[in-house]
Amino acid sequence: MAKKSAIEKNKRRQQLVEKFSAKRAALKAVTIDQAASMEERFRAQLQLAELPRNSAKVRIRNRCEVTGRPRAYYRKLKMSRIALRELGNSGQIPGIVKSSW
Repeated sequence: MAKKSAIEKNKRRQQLVEKFSAKRAALKAVTIDQAASMEERFRAQLQLAELPRNSAKVRIRNRCEVTGRPRAYYRKLKMSRIALRELGNSGQIPGIVKSSW
């Protein structure tokens, strides 16, 4: 069996999040609803726990779209600091000018 990369794992997690997002949101709404009975809220909590663990949005890791690096990620640019520096030095990102790095 081939070893699976973390990038592929993250892509599968994103697909699971998209697939179960509506169901997860509905169950979470029931668990928070104070008007619902305690049994209904508990049943919704159990159903939520039965969903795949990787269908939670919290489990998705932000990764650089250029290199796939998970650390030092800039959300606005969707890339890591290393990729930003390399592309900035080569002049491929408009508006980025080398100041003192």
